[in-house]
Amino acid sequence: MAHLLTILCVLPLLLITITTSLLVDARPATFFQDFRVTWSDSHIKQLDGGRTIQLILDQNSGCGFASKSRYLFGRVSMKIKLIPGDSAGTVTAFYMNSDTDQVRDELDFEFLGNRTGQPYSVQTNVYAHGKGDREQRVNLWFDPAADYHTYSIMWNHHQVVFSVDDVPIRLFKNSEAKGVPFPKFQPMGVYSTLWEADDWATRGGLEKINWSKAPFYAYYKDFDIEGCPVPGPSSCASNPSNWWEGVSHQQLDPVAARRYQWVRMNHVVYDYCTDKHRYPVTPPECT
Repeated sequence: MAHLLTILCVLPLLLITITTSLLVDARPATFFQDFRVTWSDSHIKQLDGGRTIQLILDQNSGCGFASKSRYLFGRVSMKIKLIPGDSAGTVTAFYMNSDTDQVRDELDFEFLGNRTGQPYSVQTNVYAHGKGDREQRVNLWFDPAADYHTYSIMWNHHQVVFSVDDVPIRLFKNSEAKGVPFPKFQPMGVYSTLWEADDWATRGGLEKINWSKAPFYAYYKDFDIEGCPVPGPSSCASNPSNWWEGVSHQQLDPVAARRYQWVRMNHVVYDYCTDKHRYPVTPPECT
């Protein structure tokens, strides 16, 4: 009986502790808890109490936002619904950037608009210590304007993985042993922009924006950042106990590897690694 009374007395304390822990670890519920508008606040609108935002592009302006903090390793993801119909010449971008000039690190998702009926392409790129020009393009296997899909960047000491709905579409391994810089020293902020890029975005700039279709809208929700904020505990970025540094995230697991190979075989439409015109000698990270 005494043991039962002890359990009954301790249980409420345990529940309070667990609840407090959940509240501490809970992700922000609204956009403005983690992000700020960086460009044309009149073109970013809050919906659903700030849990969803609408980005607007018209002939006056595009727009953009950025995280309030920078991060060194971790994972960032967002659910995005892209511009429907004739979106040629537009670019919706979701990326991480160190905001440094000559030696910037950057991890890019760029969604390239299309003419109605053509597949949406997503271009990824990786900058490490100022070296970029590592573009890859994938034609998405669904209509990204019909509904929300989850786009994520997972970044640790071993690799960077770009994923769409948990399907890896791009893998950039740490190849420092081959003399290839890897982004591991500079914290990066999380950014997004919606802008006009009809000089290159659709068929190399052949397809221009049809402004009669404007304004163009893209939608974002379920903002999720898990990582080491900077400034913050200096030991965080090197802590091997962070979940994203675990053994299971140092390479693709068998299921993810099969999904990745499926994307590579069926949906890649450009890869700098195989562009012999630009790179007569295959870049070392590609071998």
